[in-house]
Amino acid sequence: MTTGTADKELIQVTADDGCALAVHRLRAGSADVAPLLLVHALAMDGLMWRDLAALLPPGPAIYAVDCRGHGRSGKPAGPYTTARFARDLAQVFDALDAQQAHLVGCSMGGTIALAFAGACPQRLASLTVIDSTACYGADAPPAWEARAQKALTGGLESLLQFQVERWFSPAFAHSHPAQVDALTATFKRNSVPAYVETCRMLGSADERAGLSNYRGPCAVVVGAEDYATPVAMSQEIARLIPGAQLTVLPDVRHYTPVEAPQAVAECIARVMARA
Repeated sequence: MTTGTADKELIQVTADDGCALAVHRLRAGSADVAPLLLVHALAMDGLMWRDLAALLPPGPAIYAVDCRGHGRSGKPAGPYTTARFARDLAQVFDALDAQQAHLVGCSMGGTIALAFAGACPQRLASLTVIDSTACYGADAPPAWEARAQKALTGGLESLLQFQVERWFSPAFAHSHPAQVDALTATFKRNSVPAYVETCRMLGSADERAGLSNYRGPCAVVVGAEDYATPVAMSQEIARLIPGAQLTVLPDVRHYTPVEAPQAVAECIARVMARA
């Protein structure tokens, strides 16, 4: 169901388990074309896409969801799963009266988008996966659990230096302090229990088996210097999705939608044009 809010640019969707999902309307668009839904990275929210959305060509309405556990959405107890997050996206599609939509996900959002593509391929007009992975590997659960435990014992502040170094190249971090400060503020506002559950979800995620289900237009984008989800992980996604087109952006790290928004917007526009 969808309910109105005092903020006309915020749509509230209630998932089938009662969790409130906040959806930001970043741009109005034509009802005759499939909308675009953007899914954010871990510990961010839908507003991480605001600058990039302004660079996309006119036509479709643009929405950005706050995933459960994040932003203005509900923060239920875990465990969290990518299947549950993908179901949330399906219910957002329903609330927007969108039989199909263009779906874009960054980092965690990309993994969720891949889960959705495997489960509901017929509902995608196009798919763009940015700085992401279908699976972090066999050693991922203990590594993600260690990150979760650090958040529990030291708070999210204790992870900030580690995060910023992964998110951005040193040159970008030095020259764009306001953008870095805005994202670190979003990171610190997170619920620690929800962050912990989301880390555990990502550690156990493996979307590879379902990716051949999706055969529509697909773009895979990654920063050449991304060591959070290295280029090899994007290459694997591109191999598993028939017809996927891989773009490696030079000189950027994990948050290419923030560090190289024009280049990422062009990749999204190209794959949407193939729909």
